[in-house]
Amino acid sequence: MIMKKTESKFIKVRCKDCENEQVLFNKASVTVLCHICGSKLAIPAGGKAKIKGEILEVIE
Repeated sequence: MIMKKTESKFIKVRCKDCENEQVLFNKASVTVLCHICGSKLAIPAGGKAKIKGEILEVIE
């Protein structure tokens, strides 16, 4: 049986406001807030989320 590779991944993002690094899902279905300062890191966009911080790493 052949399995289709998923397009969704976890990503490490740095907050632009406080430099906190946080791991989140690139297809987030809810708004993701920074744990430290509360600014928005990802906003759902009907598929892949719109990332507001700096993407540091894609975690396979």
